[in-house]
Amino acid sequence: MNIRTEFFLFILALGCASLACRFCGFWIMRFVDITPRVEAALKATPVAVMVGLVVPAALRGGAVEWAGIVVSGIAMKLTNNDLLAAVIGVAVVAVGRSLQLAG
Repeated sequence: MNIRTEFFLFILALGCASLACRFCGFWIMRFVDITPRVEAALKATPVAVMVGLVVPAALRGGAVEWAGIVVSGIAMKLTNNDLLAAVIGVAVVAVGRSLQLAG
């Protein structure tokens, strides 16, 4: 396998940028007063990110993607665990797509 050096440099640069964003976020938040409004916004951020990822995929997707969303919603209601629901939804989509390719 032939992997170019630029690929590793690109991955390293992305990792450094991600780490810098995280550190800067923590540093900036030291200077922010946590009011009830700010706290509500911070608590809503994970849901907003998930919606931002799921909605475009659902709009472009077909039955398999919609099944993944429905199953994720059901899993979330039953388990009350965001991560587990997301993993189950991804698994449903992966299995559905593999069955589509096989059929």
